[in-house]
Amino acid sequence: MEDAATRLARDPRYIALVRRRGRFTTILTVVMLIAYFGFILTIAFDKAVLARPIAGGATSWGIPVGLGVIALAILLTGLYVVRANRDFDPVIDELRAEEGA
Repeated sequence: MEDAATRLARDPRYIALVRRRGRFTTILTVVMLIAYFGFILTIAFDKAVLARPIAGGATSWGIPVGLGVIALAILLTGLYVVRANRDFDPVIDELRAEEGA
């Protein structure tokens, strides 16, 4: 007799879910890595770009760009949560309900 984990691993809906979720998380990860490392590499190799003042004031471009990287991380996290609640969780709930029946 098969255990529940083996049955779940063979279910085509679960396999499709894992693939879809994996592609989505990979895209989000790549977007965040590009933004973060782009920011860090700009600081490392061309400080003058981010050190320029905004409109001749005391604040440099590095501040809003750094805050933008943080905001992007929050936005991508929210995007994942919305997608998980809408698309991924219902499939998991359905599979759990069938297993319990």
